[in-house]
Amino acid sequence: MASKSKACKICKTIYEDGDKCPNCDSKESTDSYKGRIVVLDAKNSEIASKINIKAEGNFAIKTR
Repeated sequence: MASKSKACKICKTIYEDGDKCPNCDSKESTDSYKGRIVVLDAKNSEIASKINIKAEGNFAIKTR
């Protein structure tokens, strides 16, 4: 059985393994999120700078 992905309610990082966010160590997560942003180059990404993302990875657009 595959684990379902979760999104951190604090930094919106999408992850699959563990109980806490690998980015900010928060335990506040949800499996109910909308949209996904994949950031490949955080330093040069206009979208990442507008939504205050400073790292590469998968991020949710909206969490509930």
